[in-house]
Amino acid sequence: MAATKIIVLDDDPTGSQTVHGCLLLTRWDEATLREAILDESPLFFVLTNTRGMDAARAAAVTREVCGNLSRALGALAARGHPVNPILVSRSDSTLRGHYPVETDVIAAELGPFDAHFLVPAFFEAGRITRGSVHYLVVDGREVPVHETEFARDSVFGYRHSFLPDYVEEKTGGRIPASRVERFLLADVRGDIRARLLALEGNACCVVDAEKQADLDHFCRQLQAAAGEGRRFLFRSAASLLTSLAALPPQPVAPDAMAAYVRGGRPGAVVVGSHVRKTTEQLEALLREPGTVPLEVDVDRLERERATMLEEILERAAAAHAAGGTAVIYTSRTERTFADTAVRLAFGERVSDFLMDIIRGLPESLGFLISKGGITSNDTLARGLALRSSRVVGQILPGCSVVRCPADHPRYPDLPVVIFPGNVGDAGALAEAYRRLAPAAVARQGAREARN
Repeated sequence: MAATKIIVLDDDPTGSQTVHGCLLLTRWDEATLREAILDESPLFFVLTNTRGMDAARAAAVTREVCGNLSRALGALAARGHPVNPILVSRSDSTLRGHYPVETDVIAAELGPFDAHFLVPAFFEAGRITRGSVHYLVVDGREVPVHETEFARDSVFGYRHSFLPDYVEEKTGGRIPASRVERFLLADVRGDIRARLLALEGNACCVVDAEKQADLDHFCRQLQAAAGEGRRFLFRSAASLLTSLAALPPQPVAPDAMAAYVRGGRPGAVVVGSHVRKTTEQLEALLREPGTVPLEVDVDRLERERATMLEEILERAAAAHAAGGTAVIYTSRTERTFADTAVRLAFGERVSDFLMDIIRGLPESLGFLISKGGITSNDTLARGLALRSSRVVGQILPGCSVVRCPADHPRYPDLPVVIFPGNVGDAGALAEAYRRLAPAAVARQGAREARN
């Protein structure tokens, strides 16, 4: 009988924010994929970073992953290790991303599928779906996502919170709203096995969920249908993965994550995300004892790159030597761009600069917090040059901690927090810092009190 493996193509590295013990891959050659398929965890993530690409490049990367994955699965089956994959295209819980580009490619390369399901609920960050309308809970109020800043994204903007209309909009009418199968709360909480078994032709389905128990019940029925030969594809946020994987509690409690900090030493924080929530969280973090603000003025980047890099690395080293945690952040001014390509190119230049900073931080760094999805992907893949890393758990709801391998040439066993841009309240980033640096905070607080 074939083993089951949940394989997640993640468009940035934040999809692991509800699970632990699994591998995150920043490479997807056949050998790396085979290792992950055979790993003891029930799931693994391939970090494609496609949300930071244009649609054509995103399709090409997804196609490459799928081709290598098909060959890896075929090779294992030929050796007597057949694997039944559950394929998930993990993306943003606020509906930003290359849909239907990525699911279309996966279906073409690894299909056919009987249905694909859109499941954007992410409870840890207050994203719920009811009556096929997707909401963000903001200060206790349920706001349809099309009314939020995320719907005005210059690359991935949209006009609809009612998911069938969102599907019609994003597919350019190829899938009309009237043809979208709606699984409402009553359905999700009831008996839908016969309905699941009747799906065919890669039917598009949208799924309600208000709490984890909804998805737990839904996934049990999905897996039963899969056991009868049905093939399903998922486009989801992170909460679906919690239910699919059914993992036990993480081994180290969120408030005990300081146990992973190397030598109890101070760390660094790198902030690339520009959403309003990130700016609020950054402001709160910089009020914490022991933090040292280092702003990257992106307007100077084109003409003064080398000078800026040298300045920031010198200041970061001085902060670390003095027992402080450097908080390196891009300037918060809002920029406008002629088109999407120009915006993406500018973002890549800024990210390249931040990765040069990460590569030059002190080798004795105790921890690293990376704020922003694309920033975090680049941190793992390029700044730290990791082929793979393992999620040890969450430090806060929606914020994963991974560790560099013990043989990393610069930062062995370094704990790295993957902190999405749009997760947590105003004090969340400061709370993550306090959990990793309690001794440093106490020392700096005592020093400031003496002065």
